[in-house]
Amino acid sequence: MGIKSFLAARRNPKKTTGDAPLKVSDYMTKNLVTFKSNQPIEEVVSAIIKYRISGGPVVNDKHELIGVISEGDCIKEISESRYHNMPMSNHTVEKYMVENVETIDGNMNIFDAANKFLEAKRRRFPIVENGKLVGQISQKDILKAALALKGSTWKK
Repeated sequence: MGIKSFLAARRNPKKTTGDAPLKVSDYMTKNLVTFKSNQPIEEVVSAIIKYRISGGPVVNDKHELIGVISEGDCIKEISESRYHNMPMSNHTVEKYMVENVETIDGNMNIFDAANKFLEAKRRRFPIVENGKLVGQISQKDILKAALALKGSTWKK
C-alpha cells in the first residue's frame, strides 16, 4: 500500500494573541509633563531632571501639540549661551523646540510602532486625537509592551 499524503494531520492554529492588547493606546503614557512655548529653558531643564525624562511635548493653551523639546535641544541652548556668555533666563522653549513633529496613531499595532521607532530613530512619538495631545509612546513603552506580551504570544 502506498503513501496517501505527505502532509501531517492539520490542526487548527491556536490564537496566539488571546486578550493581549496590541495597540499603541494600550501602552502610551497619558499623564505627560508638557511645556509651553513661552516657558524659560531653565524651567525645562529643571523639569527634565526632576521627572527623569528626556524631553516632552510643547502645547498651546488649547492643549494642541505645537512642538517637542528634548535634552539635546536644551544642551544646545546651554552651549550657545555659555559660548556667547549670555544669560539663559531670557531664552524660551519656542526658539529651541522642534516644530515639525511626527506623531503616531493610537490605534497602530505595537509592533508596527516598534518598526517606526527603528526607521525614524526617535525616542518618543506624541499621539494626537482630534487635534489634541492625548499621550506619548516611548521606546521604553515598546519594551514594556514586548515583555507583557511575551507570556501570551511568544514561547518561553
